[in-house]
Amino acid sequence: MQKMNIICFLSLFVLFMFQIATPSSDDYGLSTEYYNRVCPQALPTIKRVVEDAVAQERRMGASLLRLHFHDCFVNGCDASILLDQTSTIDSEKNAGANLNSARGFELGGPSWEVKLGRRDSTTASRTTANANLPSPFMDLPALIKNFKDQGLDEKDLVLLSGAHTIGFAQCFTFRDHIYNDTNIDPAFAGHLRSICPRVGDDSNLAPLDPTPSSFDTKYFNNLMKKRGLLKTDQVLFSKGETGELVSEYNEDQTKFFEDFAKSMIKMGNINLLTGNRGEVRDNCRRVNSQ
Repeated sequence: MQKMNIICFLSLFVLFMFQIATPSSDDYGLSTEYYNRVCPQALPTIKRVVEDAVAQERRMGASLLRLHFHDCFVNGCDASILLDQTSTIDSEKNAGANLNSARGFELGGPSWEVKLGRRDSTTASRTTANANLPSPFMDLPALIKNFKDQGLDEKDLVLLSGAHTIGFAQCFTFRDHIYNDTNIDPAFAGHLRSICPRVGDDSNLAPLDPTPSSFDTKYFNNLMKKRGLLKTDQVLFSKGETGELVSEYNEDQTKFFEDFAKSMIKMGNINLLTGNRGEVRDNCRRVNSQ
């Protein structure tokens, strides 16, 4: 097989694990048929690898989706998150939101035709990762600004946060919310305190919604009951557009799936590297010149 852009691994798992397809165009010089020409076995190979990984560990689907998000928010979807630390690369793996947590469920949910042909970055930036990746402690205005800085609006914020319908979070990310915030169901907070004490056990896990292996609308239903696990989840159900969208997607799973796919495509087009920009790495963990 010819060399292939490793970032497609981060994007394409959704294509094979979910059910509803949405159309895409060939904007930005990308094509949904790119690998049909340059590497016909690419997509079947990725499909097999991802299905095997998810079969071995149900959390892997959510972890791959998170990894894709954390790559796209740092100078675009350019596989910079995969680069190891070197004398010239300040690896994004060491950023606060990634260190000891970024990693690669039987899923059902939206899918879309992924635009292919991206190139890999030749650098990475831990500083940019620390600045650009949203913190689980942000309030709503900070979240809105964080997404706006990436060209994403409040609708994208709610939709992409909806990815928290799958997966788990570590205790340190929700401790402040369950002990100090008032916009949380008391019984729910009490249950979480049995998992996450005030001090210690930072890596203890809690599900992001009641069905962490199913891509559904339970996440939005949880927010309406004040049972969002993270502060950044629960603040979405506030007055204004984000609260209205939470209610809308709670009532209409089909619309959530369709709109989620559109926002994923939009996020995937942040700061694209195509043509002569970037490179196709021989080893996804380091640039070709090293």
